[in-house]
Formats: sequence, structure tokens, C-alpha cells
Amino acid sequence: MDAFVDLLLNYGYVGMMIAAFMAGTVFPFNSELVMLGLAAAGLDPWGLIIWGTIGNTAGGMTCYAMGWLGKTDWLVKYFHVREDRLEKVQGFVQRFGPWMATVSFLPAFGSVICIALGLLRANPWLTLAAMTIGKGTRYALFAFAPELFR
Repeated sequence: MDAFVDLLLNYGYVGMMIAAFMAGTVFPFNSELVMLGLAAAGLDPWGLIIWGTIGNTAGGMTCYAMGWLGKTDWLVKYFHVREDRLEKVQGFVQRFGPWMATVSFLPAFGSVICIALGLLRANPWLTLAAMTIGKGTRYALFAFAPELFR
């Protein structure tokens, strides 16, 4: 895994986007480590925020598309999405609709939220907008958090 992170660090902003994409899908990955490494290497925080947001949102929308296909048994079998989590999250998604995507950055539940939004056929444009806002805000807070504590 360390070699893979090193590879992503060598790719700069594209590496950030790839790491963020992976973190936005059902694959367990931590794009914040890559962001920290790239920030330490001197890359512009705004570039990291933009490319991270693009990649993470694309990953989230990939999960949305997986849900849109509506094959819960595939999600459980091939992507190891826990059915009990999916059922629990669906209740919240039905209540709050596409705006639930603003919290799709949450660890362990973020990809399930995106999948549930797809399963329930939430408006894709509102989902995309809410997801972009949530994920972008998260990366901005993460990028500038060290500045807040100086």
C-alpha cells in the first residue's frame, strides 16, 4: 500500500484525483493521506481541493450509478455492501432526499449513502450538486485545518 501511495504522490494533482476517486467508491482508501503528502510536497491547497473534489464526487456518482442499476444482491455479493447498512441508510435518504449526498463523505456510510440515492432514483442533478458541495467543503476544511490551529 505504501508503494501505491508513493506512486500517487508522484502524480501530483492527478494522483490526488485518483486517490479521491478510490476513496469515494466502495474501495477502502484514505485520500487524506495523499492530500497531506502532496501538501507537504508544496502543491497548492486549492488545486488539491479542486482535484480531490472532482475525483471524490466522481467516485460517489459511480456508487450512485451502481445503486441505480438496482441489483442489491450484486452490491452485497461483489462489493461487500452490508445489506443492513443499506436498509438503514435508505430510511434517511427517503426522508432527506438528494441533500443527503452532502454527508456522503462520511467514512463507512458515504458510499452506502450514494448507493441508496441511486437505488431510490434521487434526482441525479441535485445529488451531484449536493455531493459536490459536501465533498468540496470537507476537502477545504481538511486542507486549511492546519492553518486554523496555528
